[in-house]
Amino acid sequence: MNSTKQTYDFWVRLAALSATAVALVLVVLKLYAWLMTDASAMLASATDSMLDLFASLMNVVILRFALAPADQEHKFGHGKAESLAGLVQAAFVLGSALLLIINGVERVITPKAIVHSEVGIWVSIIAIVLTLALVVLQKIVIAKTKSLAISADSLHYQSDLILNLGVLAALFLSQGYWDKADGVFTLIVGIHLMLGAGKIIWMSVHHLMDHELSAEEVDKIKAIILTHDKALGMHELRTRQAGHQRFIQFHLELDDDLSLLEAHSIGETIEKEIEQALAPCEVFIHHDPSSVVDHELRTKEII
Repeated sequence: MNSTKQTYDFWVRLAALSATAVALVLVVLKLYAWLMTDASAMLASATDSMLDLFASLMNVVILRFALAPADQEHKFGHGKAESLAGLVQAAFVLGSALLLIINGVERVITPKAIVHSEVGIWVSIIAIVLTLALVVLQKIVIAKTKSLAISADSLHYQSDLILNLGVLAALFLSQGYWDKADGVFTLIVGIHLMLGAGKIIWMSVHHLMDHELSAEEVDKIKAIILTHDKALGMHELRTRQAGHQRFIQFHLELDDDLSLLEAHSIGETIEKEIEQALAPCEVFIHHDPSSVVDHELRTKEII
């Protein structure tokens, strides 16, 4: 379990720090390109990268807290800070989307000529290469960790890929082919970002509200419990997730005649199997003699 947590921490930190470094480089490049070209799409792209930089910095700070081990004041750990990071990220995405939409509408209504377009084209190509490399790294990290904060961060940079391609197209089309291209591409990306922010908000709230684990994970837990030859049944299975950490609790039904030591040993075996299958997780088992199960369940139904 320690090894799993260390692996998770390493990959999440690597992704967060890489995103911050890439965002910083992109901000400098895009601001330079905007000053040279006066392109609305380039300004929108630079604004988006500034928000990405701020969001990535926030991610590094929040993840530092979220990955901290449980302490006296937070005995279930700090995993929910990662969901809060997702909400913070979504707020930045929404802000970025609104700025893009405002700039896009303005340029659609009053198109402006783009100068030194070759500077914008080269900066956009460099931005695409850097962003693509970062997104590939983030996809690897998400596959390994299922991190909500990195998923939120990755959304920004996937949108940046679309945005940079849009900037390239806008710079080309605005050279006498379609003068509104600059504003239209800016609007499209703004709407895309807004929809993506809504998804991240839903995912973050989903985790903060202690939603049950997936049906597949719950079935896996039940299978592990019920395949043990001494387990007569189980009830009151409750699950939740905070960041990467899962919490599982249930009542284990055992034969009345088992000694306390035997019951403990069976519970410990099942606990280790679940922890191995769904690491990282914590398992809490309440042992019930089978003769009291019906009475216990009836009592709970009455209550």
